Amino acid sequence: MLLLAGLGNPGDRYAKTRHNVGWMAIDAIARRWSFSPWRAKFQGLACEGQIDTAGGPVRATLLKPQGFYNESGRAVGEAARFFKISPAGVIVFHDEIDLAPGRFRMKTGGGAAGNNGIRSTIAAIGPDFRRARIGVGHPGDKALVQPHVLSEFHKADRVWLDPMLEAICDALPFAAAGDDERYQAEVLRLAPAPKADPRKAARDLD
Repeated sequence: MLLLAGLGNPGDRYAKTRHNVGWMAIDAIARRWSFSPWRAKFQGLACEGQIDTAGGPVRATLLKPQGFYNESGRAVGEAARFFKISPAGVIVFHDEIDLAPGRFRMKTGGGAAGNNGIRSTIAAIGPDFRRARIGVGHPGDKALVQPHVLSEFHKADRVWLDPMLEAICDALPFAAAGDDERYQAEVLRLAPAPKADPRKAARDLD
């Protein structure tokens, strides 16, 4: 049994922002793998289904915490305790400013690196959960980080974002089987990161 959670903020105003790319990934997984309808549970929205792997189907619950981003750990912790899932069975999908747009990295354990949603999750279940880090780039100035992550993706970002979300879904059996290294490699193979910065490309189009 796995718990796959996405970090994000509730409400239409945040739906298309960089901070909500974790939710975007979870929504894409629910569609791709035909999970059950969403229902209110665990201080969030949850749905259930299975992921077919080479070793057989793996049951999973998807979770979108409905508290704000910085309080995501409350919902993750409640769901993990209910299902008696260890941190090794929890994968949190989230935006990562320390990765360039279009990069994807899997990581287990470690600190929060300034991400308050990850900090909240560490407080709830400890640090040893798995993180699916989706690069959204750094604005270049610490003071600009908050407006950067709370702003919507530029249309030029769709060049890498849509293929990445699809790859995250298609390669998911590797993560479900516990092979995070292969999962990371397959996502990047299916959705290579752009060679140019999408933000620069967008400026060039203006």
